Amino acid sequence: MPLKILHIAPQNFAGMPYDFVKMHKEFGAESRLVTLYKSGMNFPEDICLGFSLPSGKSAKFWRDKKTDAKAVTELKYASPKNILEKFYFGLRDRINSGKIVKAIKDFNMYDFDIYHFDGGMDLFRDLRFAKELKKRNKKIVCCYFGSDLRSRGVFRELDEMSDLNLTVEFDHLALHKNISYIYFPFDVNQFRVSKKNNSKIKIVHSPTNRKYKGTDKIIEVIRKVSEKRNIEFILLENADREKVLKIKSECDLAIDQVGGELGGTGYGKNSIENLSMGIPTFTEFTGDYLKFIQDNPFIHSTIDTLEENIISMTDNESLRISVSEKGRKWAEKYHSFSAVNDMLMQYYETNKII
Repeated sequence: MPLKILHIAPQNFAGMPYDFVKMHKEFGAESRLVTLYKSGMNFPEDICLGFSLPSGKSAKFWRDKKTDAKAVTELKYASPKNILEKFYFGLRDRINSGKIVKAIKDFNMYDFDIYHFDGGMDLFRDLRFAKELKKRNKKIVCCYFGSDLRSRGVFRELDEMSDLNLTVEFDHLALHKNISYIYFPFDVNQFRVSKKNNSKIKIVHSPTNRKYKGTDKIIEVIRKVSEKRNIEFILLENADREKVLKIKSECDLAIDQVGGELGGTGYGKNSIENLSMGIPTFTEFTGDYLKFIQDNPFIHSTIDTLEENIISMTDNESLRISVSEKGRKWAEKYHSFSAVNDMLMQYYETNKII
């Protein structure tokens, strides 16, 4: 009998939860993804409950404040910040309870073997679904993708129920005493490496959060480079995903995050898309992160070295080709469905999940 794996996530953020589902299916498992809110970035949906997110300036301020949390050094536990937040989440559970219960029944959600809580959140804020799963001796995996663990923290009871904790973020390893790193899965083969014949070197930067990515500082560096070299800088913000991928595929170089104000370092799905297309990518790492990410192909840059690094890559076509080839091979070695599935199966076996 094939494994049956259910992913539960607030949203299909960056498409990562859905990529896990695609990976499971490619290797013979049955898998579904349940999300509470529709993705705002046009990523694919499976079972989307379509809850309404609060809108307006106050709601945006509230979410931005959570996202813009400063770098943290110790694990936090999720709890309402005030009486209004406690009231809101209680009301949300009451309003959406009927829809959730119906979906559990309609999609046989108690019939899976393994449950991935992506972002470490339950269908209900009071964790009643996860608690029922434990009563039924189901296996629970919590997987964290970014600011979920930093700004919100973990839900203490869910953390205690979890049979395995995973993260795709290096800095989480220092926050959580019982968490393991996993490269996020990516369908590398959906992209190909193409030779560029641009009259100007095209450099792309596609931030989702300007402060986190260091965008304003990057633009200033680009201004200095453009005074010395014939380059074209492309800033992609709030654009349709397919349009972003098409434009990126035509670029020679990419900048991910350098000089971010909120402690952001390393790389994410955006960078792996670049590497899969053969686009050398500048990003910033901490010293420990550089040691941890084996033989990585990124052009490690601080805001002080970015200008020099861009000029070096702009002036040297053979270097661009070499870094391009290395990047594609590295993405295949560590982020391909086969590589990540092997890693996940080892975690499952070690933690007696299968």
